[in-house]
Amino acid sequence: MSLIPPRPLLRLTGQAISDYAMIREGDRVLLGVSGGKDSLSLLQVLRHLQKKAPVAFDLGVATVDPGIEGFDPAPLIPYMEGLGVPYFYERQAIAERARTTLGNDSFCSYCSRMRRGTLYRVARDHGYNVLALAQHLDDIAESFLMSAFHAGTLRTMRAHYRIDVGDLRVIRPFAYVRERQLRDFARNAGLPVIADNCPACFRRPTERAAMKTLLAAEELRHTGLFRSLLKAVRPLLGTAECSDTTSR
Repeated sequence: MSLIPPRPLLRLTGQAISDYAMIREGDRVLLGVSGGKDSLSLLQVLRHLQKKAPVAFDLGVATVDPGIEGFDPAPLIPYMEGLGVPYFYERQAIAERARTTLGNDSFCSYCSRMRRGTLYRVARDHGYNVLALAQHLDDIAESFLMSAFHAGTLRTMRAHYRIDVGDLRVIRPFAYVRERQLRDFARNAGLPVIADNCPACFRRPTERAAMKTLLAAEELRHTGLFRSLLKAVRPLLGTAECSDTTSR
């Protein structure tokens, strides 16, 4: 199955990849797919760019099943088989381990770290040097406000960085893309989105949800809000050799 993403989505993704030199000749890119609209959309975009981009790169996909009640990403297995992409499905008892090791951290942050560690391991085990994640401009803006409001610092998710160990680079090709673009694409393309991508988080309000609500209200008053926010956070998005300093 081959889907052609909308031109604006391809243009913004291509621009971010170019601006931050995210994908280079011969890279082996492992995409983390959770089953949500964002990661499934990025899979289609990267598959399209793999055919059209001037640089050659390999693409694989990995899913971490965290063992959360009500969340079953297993339907992704036959879907990926149908696409013919190298696919690695990892079952991890993250929810069970959280009961004894969570401490004062939020479950969302804990789960994110555990899943990221598993993705690093899968990338290393199978010879991938780049990990692609599907966070978008809305995520970056929310992280920026959370950091400013609650930590008194100016930082956010980076678009491209090298992890501290030095052997892997992490990229976010959707750094310029709005969430609503991905929602529209996933719906129109009929992507097999897993309902309630993280029900453990949706069952209770989070600070990120509060920031999303705040930004939505402000965007109604200022239509150019996210253009301004992107301009503000550009110096924080980093380069290929920067380490990530966010918790997500």
